[in-house]
Amino acid sequence: MMTTGREQQGTEKEAQAAELERDAEDLTPNRDRGVLKVVKKAGIDDEAPMIGDKVHVHYTGTLLNGKIFDSSRERNEQFVFDLGKGQVLKAWDIGVASMKKGEVCQLICKPNYAYGAAGSPPKVPPNSTLLFEVELIDFKGEDLTDCEDGGIIRRIRKKGHGYSMPNEGATVEVSIEGRSGAVLFDQREAKFVIGEGEDQDIPIGVDKALEKMQRGEHCILHLMPEYGFGNLGKPELNVPPNAELDYEVLLKNFEKAKESWEMNTQEKLERAALVKEKGTFYFKAGKYKQAQIQYRKIVAWLEQEYCLTQEESRRAKTLILAAHLNVAMCYLKLNEHLKAVESCDRALEIDQANEKALYRRGEARLCANEFDLAKADFQKVLQVNPENKAAKTQIVLCQNRMKEHHERNKKIYANMFQKFADRDSKGETSKSSRQKERNIFKDVEGDPPEEKKAREAE
Repeated sequence: MMTTGREQQGTEKEAQAAELERDAEDLTPNRDRGVLKVVKKAGIDDEAPMIGDKVHVHYTGTLLNGKIFDSSRERNEQFVFDLGKGQVLKAWDIGVASMKKGEVCQLICKPNYAYGAAGSPPKVPPNSTLLFEVELIDFKGEDLTDCEDGGIIRRIRKKGHGYSMPNEGATVEVSIEGRSGAVLFDQREAKFVIGEGEDQDIPIGVDKALEKMQRGEHCILHLMPEYGFGNLGKPELNVPPNAELDYEVLLKNFEKAKESWEMNTQEKLERAALVKEKGTFYFKAGKYKQAQIQYRKIVAWLEQEYCLTQEESRRAKTLILAAHLNVAMCYLKLNEHLKAVESCDRALEIDQANEKALYRRGEARLCANEFDLAKADFQKVLQVNPENKAAKTQIVLCQNRMKEHHERNKKIYANMFQKFADRDSKGETSKSSRQKERNIFKDVEGDPPEEKKAREAE
């Protein structure tokens, strides 16, 4: 029987794959040759990605007969995934972990490390060995911050075990090494409560990272100053102000704190009073993020508590109100003005005439250049307490800021008008360009009063 050109080409490709396989490196942990690698182009440095890193690759996947079944290059779009999290084929998690930045390699992936007995119809038949050409373009650690501001970057050296992780308030046993640049400033075993690491000179960034670690995990953390020791540094550890820190952390063991549903009402009230004191201690020390952790516990424990006695309800309301007010004050200190407004709003839901909540919301709005709203808040403060001298001062400040703002806008508009007039007189500006400039002016000036009122009413 004669073979077709396509069949002959497929046979040649399979022979080439077999030859490639003979020279390949076995990457599998148990050396079963399920994932084999041949480097086509060496990487540009010695560092390889770690578990949890976000990796950027280009790839082309082919069957052993040379038929392409998938390619990021054909789509002209890099493929991005989190390494070691089971988001891709098992062969990829193993293979890409061995690569260096800039490296190009070929991965030969046996079925049990690829699509297995089922295949991936219609392009990948059952029990297919696959060949991938992969280029590792870039990789970076996992951002653990809630707002993804790059303040806490984790890279996992060794994965932990189990599904449980420490919660806020858990007692943890860790081994840590802290470095500032090349200088080792801390190396020890420590046992502490998450949220209170600062008591043992352990920064909040380590605290927050521990809540996302498994028992036995060994990781590297890179902390920006606001999650380290901030603008004060830590003189006793020879850490300068505004230093970026690197910590190597091994979570050896932990005991979870009681969850809200595991405590009775009396226990919640007693513990809320204690953490309020702890929060105030941190606040006075200028550790505003740590203070917030304590204050937020109060809200989490008590806000959804029902069927209270009259006395318990009074105590709970007092503690929750104080927590919102204190969190707002922390946000003000951290220059997070919109979040401060939100905390004041929550306090005012409990007590709509609360003098502190109105005043702090006014401060936050003034810092956010919302002069009219700020002035209205300070006026409400005076309705509650006509003797509040600070509110009177702030109203004058709002008026001055509004005046400065209007004067500044007048200068901007005057310069714009003059610029337009000069261009028009020289005939430099087309009709369409002049219309665009008028539209820009309208955007700067803002909506007419009638339109603005209609929007606010909505």
